[in-house]
Amino acid sequence: MDQTLQPRGSRGSGSGRARQGLLGLLLALVFCLLPAAAPALAALPRGNAVTDPAALLRNALPIDQRDLQDLQHRIEDTSDDLRAKRWSSLANAARRSQSLATARRQGILASFPAADQARVGQLLDGLDDQLQALSSAAEAQQREAFLEARRSALSSIGTAEALLVGPFPYAIPTEFDALPRLLGRATVLLRTTKGDLTAVVDGYNAPLTAGAFVDLVKRGFYDNLPFVRAEDFYVLQTGDPKGDADGYVDPKTKSVRRVPLEIRVPGKEGPFYNETFEDLGLFKAEPILPFNAKGTLGWAHSDDALNDGSSQFFLFLSEPELTPAGLNLIDGRYAAFGYVVEGLDVLNELTAEDGIVSAKLLEGAENLQEHA
Repeated sequence: MDQTLQPRGSRGSGSGRARQGLLGLLLALVFCLLPAAAPALAALPRGNAVTDPAALLRNALPIDQRDLQDLQHRIEDTSDDLRAKRWSSLANAARRSQSLATARRQGILASFPAADQARVGQLLDGLDDQLQALSSAAEAQQREAFLEARRSALSSIGTAEALLVGPFPYAIPTEFDALPRLLGRATVLLRTTKGDLTAVVDGYNAPLTAGAFVDLVKRGFYDNLPFVRAEDFYVLQTGDPKGDADGYVDPKTKSVRRVPLEIRVPGKEGPFYNETFEDLGLFKAEPILPFNAKGTLGWAHSDDALNDGSSQFFLFLSEPELTPAGLNLIDGRYAAFGYVVEGLDVLNELTAEDGIVSAKLLEGAENLQEHA
C-alpha cells in the first residue's frame, strides 16, 4: 500500500499507477479478511474506533482534565444506542451526564486559570441546558433533536477543553530547526472545482507536517493544482507542482524542502520521526491522529524513503467495509495531520478531473513559525 501514496518522482506513470492502486486496494482487502489469529488484527483497538473528526480532534488535545473528558466520552458513547434506538438507555445516559456535570462543576472550574473561569462558567451553564435538551429528546424519542443537543453539548465541552491547552508541550528535535512548524492548530479553506472543504490542521501532534502544509497554503502553493490521483474509497492526492520537481523548491536553498515522517502515539512526549510502527515494533499502537475518518489529511512520501515528503498530501476516503477504522494499513506508515470538518459532501464528488482552485488560511496564522 505504501506504493500508492508517493511523490510523483518515484511513481510509475498512467497504467502503472493504476495497477499499483488496485494492488494496494487488494492488499488492504486481504489483510482485512485474515482470520482473527493473524498479526494484522492484533492492531484492532478495543471498542469501536472513533470516526467523527470533531471527536478525534477533541481527543488529540494535549490536556488532562479527567472530569471534563469523562463527560465528553459518555456523551460520545451514545452513538451505538442511538443507532439501535435504545431510547431508555439514551435517557439514562443523558441523566447520568447531567448528574456528573452538576457534581463535578466546581472541580472542573477550579482546574482552569482564574482568567478563564468566568468564560468556562458560561460554557458549563450552557452545557446544563444542552444536557437537559438531550434528556428531553431521549424521553420523546426524537432523533434529530437528540443529535442537535449532543452536537451542542460536545461543542461546549470542546471549547472548554481548548482553553486548557498551555504552552507547546514538547521540544522538536534540533535537526529540524530549519523547517517551519505549527505550534497549535490552524483552519484552512480548500476551495475546489466542486465546492469548499474546511479542514482543521493539528500542530500539537504533527508540528512539522502541519507547519509545512500551512506554510505552503500561505504561499499560495496549492492554488490551481490538480488532483494527481483519485481512487474510490481510498485516497485523493494533490500537491504535485508543475515542472520537474516533486515538491516545494525552497527559494533560499534552491532545493526541494523535505519533511520527515512524523507520528505521535499516546504516552510519548513527542512524535517519532522517520520510523514506522513496524520499525519500532509497535504492532498494537494507534496514533493520536489516526486515519479513522473520511477526509483525514495525510502527508505523502515515496516508497524509497520516509523523509522525502515535501508538498504532496492526500485526503483519505474512508470506506468502512474496505478500510475499517483502526485496521487500514496506513496508520503508522504515513503522517496524519488534520481532518476535514466541513464539506464531506463535496469530498464525495471529487475525482481526478478536479483540483484545488485556492487554499486559504482562515485561523491559526499566529501558530506558524518559519523555523525554530
